[in-house]
Amino acid sequence: MPPVPVPPPGAAARVIVTRPLQDAQHWVQQLQQGGFAAEAFPLIDIAPASDTEAAGRAWESLGGYAACMFVSGNAVEYFFRRKTAASSAGRAQEAPENIASENPGLPPSLRFMAPGPGTVAALLAAGVPPGQIDAPGADADQFDSEALWAVVGQRDWQGRRVLVVRGEGQEAGVSSGRDWMARQWEAAGAQVDFVGVYQRRAPVFTDAQVQRARAASTDGSVWLFSSSEAVANLVNLPALAGVDWRRARAVATHPRIVEAVRAAGWGVVVASRPALKDIRDTLASIESLYP
Repeated sequence: MPPVPVPPPGAAARVIVTRPLQDAQHWVQQLQQGGFAAEAFPLIDIAPASDTEAAGRAWESLGGYAACMFVSGNAVEYFFRRKTAASSAGRAQEAPENIASENPGLPPSLRFMAPGPGTVAALLAAGVPPGQIDAPGADADQFDSEALWAVVGQRDWQGRRVLVVRGEGQEAGVSSGRDWMARQWEAAGAQVDFVGVYQRRAPVFTDAQVQRARAASTDGSVWLFSSSEAVANLVNLPALAGVDWRRARAVATHPRIVEAVRAAGWGVVVASRPALKDIRDTLASIESLYP
């Protein structure tokens, strides 16, 4: 890895990216290219679902759904990873005009729904035709369920079936935005089913990581949070019990996450739109706002 660039004037000394490892590495690279000193500190581990056949069963019934919502890029990755040869063969027997050309096996009338650009990128990489994807616009204030519903909520959902692809065991509290979306669909007359295709787990920290977290509570580092679950995994770690976060600083990418970080005790929490440019601008300004 090349040397970390010197941060621009006004930028934080270190940016701690707390997304799952693969996502965190991407964000670290992007921030470093923008002149920020950044490091990955994943606060959520991603692993295959314990029910390894759930995604396969969902693929077999995919043609019965009007829409399939993916809560994240990880949901896309693990769902398409389990795309079975049997389901592909079954779809291949249909007339050619009924099969999506980019990815044979996708029902051509199925709408693929994403809450933000990262999930859209994952769907495109998986071969989903752009014309079958619904998502908030690039200029949306937030990339979340509410923003997605503003795009698709006026459609006729009466009697239609919707599949939500998410992490295994993501119930109320962890996936409140997704549950909100499900309630909107149900109120509009749709039937909503869920399939868990991966697990989100609290990571196991090394002693060095624990020490780094303690140091980052006071050394001016800026924690970048894009999940309330990540905040909980950090502050609930027994090895960090008693840490005073009042001198810690954070940037959070959604109002609900801002509330969670403040409730956890952070002294400085700044909200940012989740787009990379906005995050960079927020990081660059946090020093002058909170010296």
